[in-house]
Amino acid sequence: MENGSRLSGKVAFVAGGGGGIGSAAMRAFAAAGAAVVAADLNPDRAEAAAESVRAAGGHAVGLGFDVTDDASVASAVAQVVARFGRLDVLYNCAGGTDPADGPVTEVPLDAFDRTIALDLRGTFLCCRHAIPEIVRAGGGAVINMSSGAALRGANPAHCYSAAKGAILSLTRALAGHYAKQGVRVNCIASGRVMTERVIRTFGSLEDAKTSGRDPQDPIGRMRVYPFWVGDPEHIAATAVFLASDAARMITGATIAADGGRSAY
Repeated sequence: MENGSRLSGKVAFVAGGGGGIGSAAMRAFAAAGAAVVAADLNPDRAEAAAESVRAAGGHAVGLGFDVTDDASVASAVAQVVARFGRLDVLYNCAGGTDPADGPVTEVPLDAFDRTIALDLRGTFLCCRHAIPEIVRAGGGAVINMSSGAALRGANPAHCYSAAKGAILSLTRALAGHYAKQGVRVNCIASGRVMTERVIRTFGSLEDAKTSGRDPQDPIGRMRVYPFWVGDPEHIAATAVFLASDAARMITGATIAADGGRSAY
C-alpha cells in the first residue's frame, strides 16, 4: 500500500497536536490520507499545526482543549465527530515533564500531581471519550505516548517515570479489553526527540558538543546508542504505521523507539 493511501478515509485525533511530535504527526497522518484534528491547550498552536497540513493540500482543523479536564476532552471529541462524522485514530501526544521533578524523597508533591494529571490523566480521559467513537466507526487504533524513561530504572525524574510507566500498563489493559470491538491499542516509548521544548530544557546536540554542560550527557550516550536521539518525524512515522492496517497484528505492544537504551 502506498504511503499516501495508508490512512485514506480515516479521521485522526491528535491530542497535543500543536507540539513538536504532535504537529509532525499531523503532517504524517495527512500525508497518509487521513483527515486530522490538532487539539492543544494553546488553540493558536493547534490552528498553526492544522494550517501547515492545509497548506500542503491536506484536510485538518485545530481545536483548543485541556487534556486534564474531562468536560473539555469530551467536548473536543464530540466536535471531531460532529465535523467529520466518525473517529478512527487517537494519538495521545499531549504530555511533558515538570521542572521540579526528581527523586521520590525530594520532589514536591504538587509536581507529582501536575505530572500525573498531564501525562496519565490526559491519556486516560482521551481514551475514555475517543474509544467509544472508534468502536462506533467499526474499529481503529489508539497510539499512546510513553517514554524510554518508563523502561529503565536509572532515571531521577520519578514523577515522569511513574506516569509514563502507568501508560504502558493502561495500554495493555485497553488492548485486551477492546480487541473484540476492533480497537488496537499500542504505545511508543521514545528516546530523546529534539522538539523545541527538549532543546529549551537540555540544549541542542551542538550545544552539548561545545559546552559539555548537559547533565544527561547526550553525546556520551550517543556513542553507545547512536539511534537514541531523533526528530519528531521519526516518532510520527511510527505512529502512522501503528495506525494503519499494516500493523493489524500488533496490539498491546510497546514500541521502544529509544535507540536501544532499554535493550542493551
